Amino acid sequence: MERTLYLECYSGISGDMVTAALLDLGAEENVLREVLDSLPLKGYHVEISRVTKSGIDACDFDVILENEDNHDHDMEYLYGHLHGNSHSTMHEHSHDEAHKQSHDGMHGHAHGHVNEEGQQHTHSHVHGNEEGQQHTHSHVHRGMKEIREIIEQGNMTEGARRLALQIFTVLAEAESKAHNVPVEEVHFHEVGAVDSIVDIVSAAVCLDNLNIRKVIVPELWEGRGTVRCQHGILPVPVPAVTEIIQAYELPIRITDIMGELVTPTGAAVVAAVRTSGQLPKRFLIHRLGLGAGKREYECAGLLRAMLIEEMES
Repeated sequence: MERTLYLECYSGISGDMVTAALLDLGAEENVLREVLDSLPLKGYHVEISRVTKSGIDACDFDVILENEDNHDHDMEYLYGHLHGNSHSTMHEHSHDEAHKQSHDGMHGHAHGHVNEEGQQHTHSHVHGNEEGQQHTHSHVHRGMKEIREIIEQGNMTEGARRLALQIFTVLAEAESKAHNVPVEEVHFHEVGAVDSIVDIVSAAVCLDNLNIRKVIVPELWEGRGTVRCQHGILPVPVPAVTEIIQAYELPIRITDIMGELVTPTGAAVVAAVRTSGQLPKRFLIHRLGLGAGKREYECAGLLRAMLIEEMES
């Protein structure tokens, strides 16, 4: 049976939040891990755990890089400039949605990872690296040719493969416009790095595994202000997100939250899969999934996903 997915983006959206919510909905973890193990990528492992956000239990999906600094989860780095903190100027680069995603292919993907106080991760954990393998991912520049080759080698369904490539294409088009270069000449920095590939492939595999063909996303809720990335301090929404929402006519609502809620990967996933912005007047909720964000903002940092069935009026 084809299923309809409703994504409620009141706390924004990022690639890892999407995967976590879909796993919570019932996407098979063993299927996802088998696909990730088949990719020619090293220097990382995946943790899937339960966390508490604003008192609510949720699933967390985290790509842990080895031998790498990750500023994507560092609130001081991302927003220290707003408080006159010189610490953020000491870094020359940000590893990073879309998470992890380079904002606008430039800087950071997911709602970075900051655990709740006292929160313990009880995770299942696999893969990615060989003994003695050194990982230098933030210095790897991959274009669409290299990314296609990586995804083509993965042992996944054709539906998942097509969707993963489609999401990356959305990002490449946004980068092309932001930087004024041809799509095939776009060399992704963090976006083409290990964690971003894992985020995007994981979201595609989980969507395919749940046999989702219709996706309803009424609007994206975004924050305001500025955020630091590899290329400096950028306004929120960051350039890649604005390019995506313009190109795909995604409705956006700017909230009073200071910070970035919608990452390029999150926006690209929505652009690639959204089939409608209108909820049915009456519907049943068959299953609910909650995906945890990792950056700490005033909002809860949860992506709520529902498998729904329209009811006759």
